[in-house]
Amino acid sequence: MLNLLSLYALPVLILVILTVGIIKKVPVYEEFTEGAKDGFKVSVNIIPYLVAIIVGISMFRASGAMDWIASVLAPLLHKFSVPVDSIPVMITRSLSGSATLGLFSEIAQKFGPDAYVTKLCAVIVGSSETTFYVLSVYFGSIGIKKFRYALIVGLLADFIGIVAAVLVCSKVFLPNIG
Repeated sequence: MLNLLSLYALPVLILVILTVGIIKKVPVYEEFTEGAKDGFKVSVNIIPYLVAIIVGISMFRASGAMDWIASVLAPLLHKFSVPVDSIPVMITRSLSGSATLGLFSEIAQKFGPDAYVTKLCAVIVGSSETTFYVLSVYFGSIGIKKFRYALIVGLLADFIGIVAAVLVCSKVFLPNIG
């Protein structure tokens, strides 16, 4: 039933939009092309922000800072049953979704889908956001330059999401010892 629904959802949605547009006498094609032009303008406007975030992430990884942070945090996180291999996912999640998904893919291939580290990283990816990407692209596309409080709240939400992921995964996926 769900497969059938998902198969027809998009065509039905398009037909409904076209039908409502025709009934309300909206020039649907003209409105569509006008929206596409606006989308292209936004894409051009966010290119500098995308370049900045990509360069920043690349510099962070290439400098060895991520590996250094992972080595510093490893003893502390080991006490909370957090695998060392999940630390790069935790660090990059706020920076870039694609970098995080790349790291997650490597972990899933290396350890397999049933490994605790893979499950933990999957929950971390699902319970946190790409805060710096959101701030640079979305805020940058509409010209917001003062986003200090949004940054603080975003990073706090990411931290809480990661802590909650660790707590939930340790209770659900790790065997009870003792």
